[in-house]
Amino acid sequence: MERLFTEKLNIAYDNRLIVEDLNLVIPEGKITALVGANGSGKSTILKTMARIMKPQKGTVILDGRSLHRQSTREVAKQLAILPQNPTAPDGLTVSELVSYGRFPHQKGFGSLNKEDLAMIEWALQVTGMSAFSQHPVDQLSGGQRQRAWIAMALAQGTDLLFLDEPTTFLDMAHQLEVLKLLEQLNQAEQRTIVMVVHDLNHASRFAQHMVAIKSGKVVSSGSPTEVITPDVMRDVFGIEADIVPDPRTGLPLCLPYELAGTPYSSSSSRPSAGAKQAPLQSMAAAQ
Repeated sequence: MERLFTEKLNIAYDNRLIVEDLNLVIPEGKITALVGANGSGKSTILKTMARIMKPQKGTVILDGRSLHRQSTREVAKQLAILPQNPTAPDGLTVSELVSYGRFPHQKGFGSLNKEDLAMIEWALQVTGMSAFSQHPVDQLSGGQRQRAWIAMALAQGTDLLFLDEPTTFLDMAHQLEVLKLLEQLNQAEQRTIVMVVHDLNHASRFAQHMVAIKSGKVVSSGSPTEVITPDVMRDVFGIEADIVPDPRTGLPLCLPYELAGTPYSSSSSRPSAGAKQAPLQSMAAAQ
C-alpha cells in the first residue's frame, strides 16, 4: 500500500477551482519533483499535501488516514515543510531556529530535553551548519540560510520533507549546494522528499520521480526519462526543445530553442559580431 497519495482532490481559491480530481501518488524513499509552468498549481498541490491548505473536496491519505483529519501536532510529527522564502526574526541564531523544529515533540512550553538537544545537534551536523550555530540567521549567505531552514525541518524528526522552490533566488553555486544536500539526505537517511522545482535540468538530475502539471492536472509522471520529452515540454511549457542525454549521468537534458507553434528559423539566431541591427522603431515601421 502506498504511504502518501491523494484521492479525487479539488483545491480552490475563493471558489475558483485550481486543481480538480487529482489522484497523485508520492513514491516512498524517493525525491519527487513537481514541475510545470507558472500558475499551473504546483505549489498549491504541495501546500495541500502538507496540510497548509484545506481541499475543497477529496482527501490526502498519509499512512492510511486522512491527513486533514489529524491534528497539527500529529501531522508535524510525520512531515515537515519548508515554504518559499521563509524569514526569521532579526537576531535569531541558527541554533534557536533549528530548535523550533522540536516544538511538536514538546509538552506545553517545556524546555528542551536531551533528545531534543541531540536532534538539534544532529540536524546542524548533517546540514553542515554546526560551525554557524550561534550566527544570526539574517547574517548568513543565501545557501547557508536555506541549509539552516532545512536543519530546522530535519529537527522535527520526520521522514517526509516538503520544499516549495528551495533554490529560488539562489545563485548557481548555492542552488547546487542545497540540491546536493537534499540528495544526500535522501540517499543516506532514506528521506522521502517532495519539492517544487523550476529548473527542469535540476529536477532531472536530482529527482528519481517527476510529476508534470498543467492547469492543476497531471500530464505526465514517472522517471525523468519518461517525463522530460519533446511532447511533454510542448504540452506543459509551450516550448519546442531538444532532449539530449547528459554526458555525465545519461539523464535527459532539456534544451529549449523556440516557443511551441513558432517555426524555427536560423535567421532568428544571434547576428554576427559585425552585423548591424535596425532600431526597434524602424523595424516596426517597416512591417
